[in-house]
Amino acid sequence: MEAKITLPAYFSSNMVLQQNAEITLKGKASPTNQIMLVTSWDQKKYTTWTDQAGDFKIKIKTRSYGGPYLMALSGDGMAIKFENIMIGDVWMCSGQSNMEMPLAGWGKINHYEREIAEANYPNIRLLQMVHTTSNFPSNEAVVQNAGWNVCSPTSIPEFSATAYFFAREVYKHTGIPIGLIHSSWGGTVAEAWTSPETIAKISDFQVALNNVRKNDSEDVYLNQISAWNKELNQLDKGLKGGAAIWAKAGLDDANWKQMNLPAFFDLNEKPNFDGVVWFRKKVNIPQYWANQDLTLSLGTIDDNDVTYFDGKEIGSTKGYDRERRYIIPKSQITAGEHVITVKVFDGGGGGGIYGNADNFYLQVGNQKQDLSGLWKYNIGVDLKDFKPMPQPNNGPNRPTVLYNAMIHPFISFPIKGVIWYQGESNAGRAKQYQTLFPSLINDWREKWNKPSLPFYFVQLANYTRGEGDETSWALLREAQLKTLQLSNTGMVTSIDIGDAADIHPKNKQDVGKRLALIALAKTYGKSIYFSGPVFQSISVDKSEITVRFKYNTDIKATSGTLTGFTVAGPDQKFYPSNAVIKDGNVVLTSPNVSNPVAVRYAWANNPVANLTNSSGLPASPFRTDTW
Repeated sequence: MEAKITLPAYFSSNMVLQQNAEITLKGKASPTNQIMLVTSWDQKKYTTWTDQAGDFKIKIKTRSYGGPYLMALSGDGMAIKFENIMIGDVWMCSGQSNMEMPLAGWGKINHYEREIAEANYPNIRLLQMVHTTSNFPSNEAVVQNAGWNVCSPTSIPEFSATAYFFAREVYKHTGIPIGLIHSSWGGTVAEAWTSPETIAKISDFQVALNNVRKNDSEDVYLNQISAWNKELNQLDKGLKGGAAIWAKAGLDDANWKQMNLPAFFDLNEKPNFDGVVWFRKKVNIPQYWANQDLTLSLGTIDDNDVTYFDGKEIGSTKGYDRERRYIIPKSQITAGEHVITVKVFDGGGGGGIYGNADNFYLQVGNQKQDLSGLWKYNIGVDLKDFKPMPQPNNGPNRPTVLYNAMIHPFISFPIKGVIWYQGESNAGRAKQYQTLFPSLINDWREKWNKPSLPFYFVQLANYTRGEGDETSWALLREAQLKTLQLSNTGMVTSIDIGDAADIHPKNKQDVGKRLALIALAKTYGKSIYFSGPVFQSISVDKSEITVRFKYNTDIKATSGTLTGFTVAGPDQKFYPSNAVIKDGNVVLTSPNVSNPVAVRYAWANNPVANLTNSSGLPASPFRTDTW
């Protein structure tokens, strides 16, 4: 019969229900119809009626973890059976790209092929949210793959690596089935994940929130961005009358600068650059490649590209998370010299042609020509010389819109806790984040009606963004560290497992494991080390400063002598300090500072620092001043 009962998308076979909880099953059917639900774990039968609008609600209680179980729902002339249900712990996994980063796909984490092959964990279940925005709170969860999936080599490749490694570690130590709701979106800001009620209390976001509530049509934004792009192209030195003059084969590029690719442009050449850069490289086509289609692989580009061969466009792609592969038709392939030109637009954050050099080549059949190495480049437009890009009223980086669409649908679905990896997109607003991030945590706790909801997060990893911007990430880490003042929070310090050249470090195994260590200790009651040293206080005795730490058992350097500490006197000038361990504390002196008053540790975007304790985990960066 035609199905008439509709339910939230997160009620499906293979789901995990939170143990020892009251679950509210909301749905719709025809008005004034009887609905019956039977649960196999307690053999109970629940009966209710739909109201005049066809809405119904059934509250069921779960037991301690176990399974698999069945649920059967009937009424309105139909029946629905949910199979292979587990009762266990459900964790919400959210944030931006480092939480979203999949094992395979654009992520390709360390040893991803082996990790995927070994991902046979039938008691770990995966629910993947679709990227969706909403200007107002929604109750409709938009999910992939028709609902929950059993963790297997088939289902895991495109799932969050951090979330998977977290669940794997928790499951290995507890045996409790784990459900992962993965709801993240790369490049997004924290205010987008915060509810309207909370954002309305933060004055910084009033104008942006009002714009969201205007609910302008898509046509308004399309007209704005079209006009903006037209003006941008008029400023682009590489274009003339719409023609790509910098892509011409015979262009004199003798005065262009050179850089090695693949690499981030704003990391290696021009710090904090956003705009348009043109890259060129001459290649030689051997005779036996002539008159054959060529595959051009350019790896990963942030954000958008238009690619040319001898001045003719052969392809374009939008999006930082899509690999570039283009076919150059055989009609253009002759033996001899040719030129590849790539116009790259970066609207914010890291940009350029980057990624793995193995994905940077020309290919015919099984023969490849390596394209990594020196390329010439020239800047077409620097966005600092241009007006701000219009923001769509359906884009993700607006206050509340991701909370509305990707978090709010779950607030009546009990969860065990939250793991969170975000902050890169807020790094330029660290002071604001000191208010925003705790507000987000309290916001979610209020929405789930769980004041002590565990909320464990990852502090930003080490990453170099170039000269002139040496501390924006350090300041954001400080905001994250201060958030530990909230009860039942925990922070992974990842200052030792980042990548100076990649904002998306490949070691997600340790990130997930460190999140799991916090959960195992603080949520599951395991006697386990879960934190490196965390700054507690200082005291000054003449020319010495003594630094005290929480979690100082067997405090030590990971190797060699302690590094990463600087001290300053009243003149606020910091100098490297000698650091020795004494009675579980760190004692600092500097020949350049006779009257020390402040300490900083690992205070840089990509610091060199090595303090740890018996856990082997790194100490969190910190500073004692507010200068």
